Amino acid sequence: MLSWSILFLVVALVAGVLGFAGIAGTSAWIAKVLFLLFAVLFLISLFTNRRSTTS
Repeated sequence: MLSWSILFLVVALVAGVLGFAGIAGTSAWIAKVLFLLFAVLFLISLFTNRRSTTS
């Protein structure tokens, strides 16, 4: 999921450089949403996948 976020960020940067403001804005918004979703899922997995280390 993080790779998709990076891909949309690169698309937004290239579109912004080339002057396609609509595509750049949309790609940047998608990248932001995907990154936040990735961060939330990562935090949830950190808290739910705790294992006991008792021997």
